[in-house]
Amino acid sequence: MKKFALIFLVFNISMVSAQDFDKSKVVKRLADIMNKNYVFPEKGKAMRDLILSKLKSNAYDKYTTQKSFADALEVDLRSLTNDKHIRVTYDKKRAEAIRSRDFGPGPEANGKFGFEAVEILEGNIGYLDLRGFMDIGMAEDVAKPAMGRLIESDAIIFDLRKNGGGSPNMIRFISSYLFGNEPVHLNTFYWRPSDSYSETWTDPSLASQTKPNIPVYVLISDYTFSAAEEFTYNLKHLRRATIIGETTGGGAHPGGPMIIRGDFVVNVHRGRAINPVTNTNWEGVGVAPNIEVPAAKALEKALELARKAISKN
Repeated sequence: MKKFALIFLVFNISMVSAQDFDKSKVVKRLADIMNKNYVFPEKGKAMRDLILSKLKSNAYDKYTTQKSFADALEVDLRSLTNDKHIRVTYDKKRAEAIRSRDFGPGPEANGKFGFEAVEILEGNIGYLDLRGFMDIGMAEDVAKPAMGRLIESDAIIFDLRKNGGGSPNMIRFISSYLFGNEPVHLNTFYWRPSDSYSETWTDPSLASQTKPNIPVYVLISDYTFSAAEEFTYNLKHLRRATIIGETTGGGAHPGGPMIIRGDFVVNVHRGRAINPVTNTNWEGVGVAPNIEVPAAKALEKALELARKAISKN
C-alpha cells in the first residue's frame, strides 16, 4: 500500500510539472495577457501574434527546459519593443510570492525605508542617499524627519545612484518641499487596463516648509531606474535641479508581475508616464544628466557646485 501511495505521489508531481510546462497553454495565456494589458495596444497585439505564430510553427519545440523556454519568450516579446521592464521567468519562489503577495525584505527591512543616509555636510549642504522610493504611508515616520532636516540646509543633494525605483507618492512627498505654495504638475500616467489617466501634483501642505529656490542636485547612474528616473526627469524638465552623473537605465512604464501559468511569470507594463513638459518619457533612452561625469565622481562634482551656489547666494 505504501509503495502504491509513493508511486501515485511521484506520478501526481510529474503530472503537475508537465502541466506547468505545457508550452501551448503557456504561450496562449501569455499572448492573452500581453494583448489585454500591455500599455501600447498595437504592440500588445503584435506580441500576441508573434508568439502564437511561433507556437504554430513549432519554433518553441527546441526548448527543453522551463528556463530556456521562458528566456526565448522574453526575447521574442522584447524583439518588438525596447521595453526593459518585460521579463519572462520560470521561478517557483517568485510565483509563490505573487500568490501570497509576500515579496520578502525590501528597502524597509533595515528600518530606513530607503533613506540610507541623511546628513548635513560641511557648508550646510543637505545630503540624502535614497535607495528606494517607498510608499509614503509606510515610510512616513522616516521620511518626514529626514526631509524636515534636509530642507533646513542651504542646498540639497539627492543621491539616486543606487536607487531602483518605487512609489510615485514618495516622489510627490519629497518634491512638495522643493516648490512654492502653488501645486505643480509633476507627471501623468496612462493605465491601459482601465483606459484611464492619473496625475501627480505637489502638495505644499505635505511639507514642513517649502523652498522653491534652494539649489538642488540629483546624482544618477546607469543603475538608477523607474521611479528614481521619474523624480530625476520631473525635476530636470521643470528646471528645478541640476542632474549629475551617467544616463539612467530607461524604465518609464509601470507595471508588475503576473502569473502566466504554474510557475511561469511575466512582468508586463500596464501604464506609461507622460511628462507635462515634454509630453513623452524616458522609456528605453534613460534620463541624460545635465553634467555628465562618471557616477563615482558625481558627489564630488555636486559638492563643488553646491558650495559655489551657496557662496553666490
